[in-house]
Amino acid sequence: MNIDEFDFDLPEELIAQTPLKDRSASRLLVLDRQSGDIEHQQFIDIKNYFKKGDCLVLNDTRVLPARLHGMKEETGASVEILLLHQTDNDAWEVLAKPAKKVKIGTEIIFGDGQLKATCTGLKDHGGRIVEFTYEGIFYEVLEGLGEMPLPPYIKEQLPDQEKERYQTVYAKEEGSAAAPTAGLHFTKELLDELREMGVIITFITLHVGLGTFRPVSVDNVEEHKMHAEFYHMTKETADILNHVKESNGRIISVGTTSTRTLETIARDNSGVFTEISGWTDIFIYPPYEFKAINGLITNFHLPKSTLIMLISAFADKNKVLKAYQEAVDQRYRFFSFGDAMLII
Repeated sequence: MNIDEFDFDLPEELIAQTPLKDRSASRLLVLDRQSGDIEHQQFIDIKNYFKKGDCLVLNDTRVLPARLHGMKEETGASVEILLLHQTDNDAWEVLAKPAKKVKIGTEIIFGDGQLKATCTGLKDHGGRIVEFTYEGIFYEVLEGLGEMPLPPYIKEQLPDQEKERYQTVYAKEEGSAAAPTAGLHFTKELLDELREMGVIITFITLHVGLGTFRPVSVDNVEEHKMHAEFYHMTKETADILNHVKESNGRIISVGTTSTRTLETIARDNSGVFTEISGWTDIFIYPPYEFKAINGLITNFHLPKSTLIMLISAFADKNKVLKAYQEAVDQRYRFFSFGDAMLII
C-alpha cells in the first residue's frame, strides 16, 4: 500500500493555531462507518450519540514540559532536546536537535546550570540517551525550565496562563511528549452529563512519544516501523471493559492513543482485557480487524500520517478521505487545536 493513498490537500489556513476558549465549542463531524453518511454538529452534542451502557475510554496521560533549550558546556553551541520517556532513574531517551552535535560524552547545560544532561547512548533518527543531574525534584526543575512541546505546525508557544489548554481536564499520569488531543474537547461538565446518562467512563494510560508523531518516510506503508510507547491498564478498567463487552455495550475510544492501547491488549490476550503494563509498537493500517473498539472520537490528522491510516482502517479509506474533503469544504479547523470527528 503506497503512502500517497493517504494524501489530501489541506489549505494552511485551516491548521488551528490556538485553542478555542470553550473546549466543547469545537465543531464535530459525525461519520457513519457503515453507510458513509456525514453529519455536522457541535462537540457539546456528542452526548446525543451515546446511550446507557456505552463505555468511553480516555487516556489520562499528562504532558511534560518536555522541550528544553540548552548549550553544550564545552563550546556554548545551542542544543534543543525533547524528552520522550524515562529509561532508568535519571536517564531518558530524548530527541536531540541538531543531533550531530550530541555525541556520547557531550554535556549540555540548561538554564543557569540547574539542570545538566550527559549523553550516554545513541539511537536512530536523532534519538539519544541522556542522564540528568540536578538538585531538588526533577519534575519541579523541569517545570521551571521546560516548554510545552507543541507540534511544529503550531507556530507560537502558549502563554503561561493557557498552558493547561494543551492538557485534558482529566490528565493525571506524568509522562507524555504530546497531548492525546481528541480528549481536549471534553469538559468536566460534559463528562458528568455523560455519566448521568449511564455512560461508563474509564481510563487507560499511554504516554505519547515518538511513535505517534514520527512521520512516515517510506513509500510502502508496510515498511514503516512504529516507535514503542509505554501503556498501562488497571484491573478496574479491564473488569469494566470485559463487562461492557459481555453485555454487548459499545466501547468508544477517545483518540488514536486510547485505540492503540486497547487494540494492543485485546490482540495479545485473545480479545480479553487484563491488568497490564508494557510497550506497544502496534501499527494499524488497512486492512485491520479491530478487536476492541466500536467507535472512535478523534481530531483531524496530517496527510500521510500513521493516524489517518488508523482511522482509515476503522472506517474505510475512501469514506474517511471523503469526510476529510467535506471537512475542508466546510472550513473545519485541523490538527491538535482543531475540531473533532466521531466515527460510529
